[in-house]
This record gives sequence, C-alpha cells and structure tokens, in this order.
Amino acid sequence: MRPRYVLLTLVLATVAAILALGPLAGGSIQDGLNNLGNSAKSAIATLSNLAPGASEQFRPSQPAPPELTVSQPIARDVTEWDDYLGRFDAVEEVKVQARVSGYMTKVNFTDGQEVKEGDLLFTIDRRPFERALEQAKAQLDQAKVAVSNAALDVARGRPLLERETISKKTFDDRENLVREGEAAVKVAEARVKTAELDLSFTRIMAPITGRIGRALVTPGNVVSGGGRYSGSTILTTIVTQDPIYIYFDVSENNAIKYQRLAAVGGKGTSGLVGAAVGVSLTDEEGFPHNGKLDFLDNRLDVGTGTLRARAVVPNSSGLLSPGMFARVRLQGSPQYEALLLPDEAIGTDQTKRYVWVVGPDDIPVRRIVKLGPIIGGLRVVHEGVEPNDWVVTKGQQRIRPNMKIVPKKAPLQVSHAADKDKAETAKKP
Repeated sequence: MRPRYVLLTLVLATVAAILALGPLAGGSIQDGLNNLGNSAKSAIATLSNLAPGASEQFRPSQPAPPELTVSQPIARDVTEWDDYLGRFDAVEEVKVQARVSGYMTKVNFTDGQEVKEGDLLFTIDRRPFERALEQAKAQLDQAKVAVSNAALDVARGRPLLERETISKKTFDDRENLVREGEAAVKVAEARVKTAELDLSFTRIMAPITGRIGRALVTPGNVVSGGGRYSGSTILTTIVTQDPIYIYFDVSENNAIKYQRLAAVGGKGTSGLVGAAVGVSLTDEEGFPHNGKLDFLDNRLDVGTGTLRARAVVPNSSGLLSPGMFARVRLQGSPQYEALLLPDEAIGTDQTKRYVWVVGPDDIPVRRIVKLGPIIGGLRVVHEGVEPNDWVVTKGQQRIRPNMKIVPKKAPLQVSHAADKDKAETAKKP
C-alpha cells in the first residue's frame, strides 16, 4: 500500500474520532478542529520517518503452490461384460384343457406338485361315453349283418343271371347293396373308434413332465369340450422346470458389436448362439448360474431398436421359476490391457470428460479422455492418458490455469475382490 493512501486513511479516521469525541468531552466543534490539526501534523511526521522501502511490507504476499495428490494409471488385463435384465420362461408350457364335455368327478393331484408325463390328473364321468361306445358297436354289428345279407343275395342271383331268369339291372342293384353295406360298416367302425377316443378323454393325463399349477375346476362342475378345443375348459397348467429359458433384449449397437467380435474371432470373444452367459438373481452376488445363448430373433424390433435373445439355463434345483427377473451378463470384448484411474480424478465439462496431467514445470495440463467400464473399483480409460503420466487424483478444484503445484505422488490401489468371482461384471459409465 502506498504512503499517501496510508496518510489519507489516518486523516479520515482522526477526523471522525475528533468530531465525535470533542462535543462528548464538553468542548466545542472548534476544539475538535484544533485537535484535528494537531493529529494531522503528528501523522505526517510519523510517515516522514518511514524508511523509503517501508511501504513494501503492505504489499500482499503470493500464495504458495498447492500440494496435490498425483498417481500413475494402473495397467491391467481386463474383459468387459454387458449387463441386461432378463425374465425366465418355461421351455415347455401346456394349458391342460377338457377335450370332451362332462361331469368332473375327481382331481388326482395336489396343487403345485411335480408330475410326470402320463400321470392321471382329472377324471370325467365315464358312463355316458361308455353307453355311446356300446351303441356305436351295435351299429357296427348291424352294418355287418346288412352286408352279409346283401352278399348272399348276390350269390343267389348269379346263377339266375346266367339262366337269364333275372335282369342284369336287378343283379347290379344287389351288388350295389353290398358295396353300400361295406361303406356303412366302415362308417360304423369309425364311430366306434370315435366313441373309444371320447371315452379315453374322460381320463385326462399329464402331457409333459413338469410342475403343475392349481386346479381351476373342482369335482362337481361340468366342463366343456369343444371342436378344435377353442371353447374347451382350461383345467390347469403345467410348465417344465429343468432346463429353463431366460429372455432379454440386446441393443442394436451391441448386436452389431457381437457380430464383429465373432467375425474377428478374438480370444474369448462371444455373443452369438452358443456363447456362455451368466445369470444372477436379485439377491445374489456375482453370476452363479451359467447358461448358453441358444436363440437370436431373426429381425430387430423397430419400436424399441432391440434384438430379442434367449439363453437356456440348467435348473436341477428348481430355484428358477418362469416369470422371475434376473440379471444376465454377456461378454462384450476380448481380453485387453487397460489403464485404470479412480472416478474422482475425472472431471466433466458438459459432454466431455477430462483429467489433469502434470506437465513441464509442475503445471497441470487438461486432457480429454474416453472412458470405459468400472473394474476393481477403478474406471477404464481408453484414450487420453499414457502409462507414465502423473494424473491429479485429489484436489482438482484448486487448480487454476498456468498455476504450478507441488505433486504428492501416491500409488493407486485396485480392488482384487472381484477377481475371486469369475462372474464379475464391468458396468458401463
């Protein structure tokens, strides 16, 4: 601060003090002005005794360079994984329906139990169908008797035709009766088979092996069967448990990525039919369930821009059930060496991500970076830094343009807990 500014400040402070204290002490304003003159003279004398360089002490001192923590990126072999949300579905699912109409007499299973193909599930009153079968058999016998009589008439008429006792037309009519009778026999035989089939439908069997649902119809109700089963009563459902499907949707970009990875044929690449997938329930760590991709839809959904994929997962324990949600992971890259940095070292400038790298003379330089997933608690940096760069990891908010810092070097620590779990998932930024 310059001496004239100090003098002005002292003079103004003295004027204020004298004008305020003069009247309070019982004097007049004139007395205050006299005191003001004396005080001003004293201040000027004091400043005149200052050494020529004494004013330098009033200049503000420059702040010391801040000490910031810097670290070098960690190089590590990593594999990226893509996460999806999937839903389980049964490999086989059957709605058990009544194929004939009738009175339900018995349910032969417990709701939710495991059933095998061919197990008896429901019983419909058989008596009406047994009577229908007896009637069909009687009609068949009747048709056979008619054919036998017609055949005898033909045999008797052949000698008469040779002697021209009967006309040719009469003999032809007798032969036609035989042919009509034979056709009637075939119709009667078909009716017998239909009656036998309807009778067998009164015992409703399990069409597949799996877990059965609850009985939707209890004994005492009349169930309806219908032509082509469009109007038939649904009695229960059965779903297979082992193996089980899980469906999930893959984005268009990832679908293209998987195709290119498979075309390149890099080590460990996957993503097409036959690729290994990991599955995890909502309360599980890692991906303990393993499966294989067995289906990709033949076209992209134009509404969502996704491709439906399906994996088949073993389920011998029965833990997985149709309708449950689960996480699905699919390998998204071959193994490669990546540089890792903590997320706190990465800044954001609108749509760009950057880091501060210590440059010449310990002056930080900002670099734009391209990021990858988080692995072992650190962020993969694809572009923008080199293995030998010292990156500011703490205190970036104290950096100013062209400002020197005092680098405090500290090694980074990567978590190896995920290495113990082969099902580690790399989350995208």
